Amino acid sequence: MSRIKTTFEQLERAQRRGLIPFITAGHPTVDSTVPLMHALVAGGADIIELGVPFSDPMADGPTIQRASERALANGMTLRKVLSAVEAFRADDTATPVVLMGYANPIEAMGVDAFVSAAAAAGVDGVLVVDYPPQECVAFAETARAASLDPIFLLAPTSTEARISDVAKVGSGYIYYVSLKGVTGSGALDLDEVARRIPAIRARVGMPVGVGFGIRDAATAKAIGALADAVVIGSRIIEEIETAGVEHAPARVTAFLRTLREALDSIGES
Repeated sequence: MSRIKTTFEQLERAQRRGLIPFITAGHPTVDSTVPLMHALVAGGADIIELGVPFSDPMADGPTIQRASERALANGMTLRKVLSAVEAFRADDTATPVVLMGYANPIEAMGVDAFVSAAAAAGVDGVLVVDYPPQECVAFAETARAASLDPIFLLAPTSTEARISDVAKVGSGYIYYVSLKGVTGSGALDLDEVARRIPAIRARVGMPVGVGFGIRDAATAKAIGALADAVVIGSRIIEEIETAGVEHAPARVTAFLRTLREALDSIGES
């Protein structure tokens, strides 16, 4: 059983919502990646989404674009991302790690080589933003054969056909984009999320994590009341940038704890 599936089953038994923070590997420095991953866990992360920096991150807003540009300038590569996961695994064998990025670096390495290296490093899932699910049957089969969950995005504009395609090839969880636009933009439409999530969950048979637009404990709690997990990225990148390299891990842990407490308070009178 995958670490992702185990984590969501544990959360369900405990009647808790998952917390899935995102950071960009190589930002603010290459050497800060692993300490920041451990800082996320210390703050209450259930799953870590680790961004693979790319020069044209079309789904990301200016904050994560800036982080990707800095990471690339630092010399971060896909192989170095995998090395960071391997180093993280030396001290943490329980927390699932999902790589989130774009097709180009994977295609440049070669799908088979990437899947093999990712599995060996201790990666648990892969979310490739620009891999259409209807064209991913072979990739998904290759990933699952190596115990990697292929994870896909759904959005307010997703058609019934796309939802069906994701249900066929995806595993682990669904990342539901809560708004139209890029990461870090717009305002949450809680009514739309409340309407869409139960139907999507019933169709795909997987937990649903909701991201884009979550900025603080209040929005995390509001989304957590509707979804199986909340995903937060841009605000964490901003906290890292504000704190600076030396203080970033402590700042990230402290911030994430406010979200963890908010999520754990769901259902309390």
